[in-house]
Amino acid sequence: MKVHLKIKRFDPEKDKKPYWGEYDIEIEETDRVLDALQAVKWEIDGTLNFRRSCAHGICGSDAMRINGRNALACKVLVKDAVQNSVITIEPVIGLRILKDLIVDMEPFFAQYRAVMPYLVNGTDPGQRERLQSQEDRARYDDTTKCILCAACTTSCPSFWARGDYVGPAAIVQAHRFIFDSRDEAAEDRLQILGDANGVWRCRTIFNCTEACPRGIEITKAIGEVKKALVTGKLE
Repeated sequence: MKVHLKIKRFDPEKDKKPYWGEYDIEIEETDRVLDALQAVKWEIDGTLNFRRSCAHGICGSDAMRINGRNALACKVLVKDAVQNSVITIEPVIGLRILKDLIVDMEPFFAQYRAVMPYLVNGTDPGQRERLQSQEDRARYDDTTKCILCAACTTSCPSFWARGDYVGPAAIVQAHRFIFDSRDEAAEDRLQILGDANGVWRCRTIFNCTEACPRGIEITKAIGEVKKALVTGKLE
C-alpha cells in the first residue's frame, strides 16, 4: 500500500525550530511503523534519526507519538496507524529533543534511579534463595512488566507541566519493590514518593495506562501506592 509519512524533524545544530518531513513510500499493510521509518532512512533520507533495538516490543527504545498517541513503533501495524493514507510521527513530549525522534532520556532515568529500583534486604539468605509464596509474588506481578520505554511518563500532562514530577514509570518501579514481601525498604520508597513531586501529582487521568505497551494497570498501581501512604499498610 502507498503511505504518506509526516515525520517531525529537528536538528538543534542547524534548525531554529522543528519542521515536518514528508515522505511517500510503498509498504505492506502488515508491516510495522518501525519498518516504515526504516524504509525512509534506508531508501530516501539517511539523515533521519530514531532509536530502535530489538524491534520486538521488549527493549522499549522506539517509543514515539504515532497519530498523537504514545506507542512503540515496532508494535503498531501500518494498517492500524494509517489514516487517509497518512501516518503522523513525532517524538514523545516532555523530554528535550536531541535530534528528530530521539529525546534525552537522562531525566527519565534519573527519576527511575531516585525510587531505589532494586531489592533491599540486609539479612543473610543462607544457602538458598529467598523464598516467596505464589500469593506474595502475584501481589506485584503486574508492575514487573515495565520495560522503561517512557511511553507512560511522556503521556502524562502532570509530567508535561512539571518535569520534576517523578512520573508514572518511576512509581511503577517503586510499586514493584514496595509490595515485594522480601524487600525491607518500602518505608524509604514511600517517603520519596510522598514528597511534593511524588505520587500526589498524579491526577488520575489514565493517559499512562492507555499508553503502556505492556498493558500494565499503571493508574491502579499509583492508587495502591497512595493508599499505602495514607494508611501505612502494605495490603
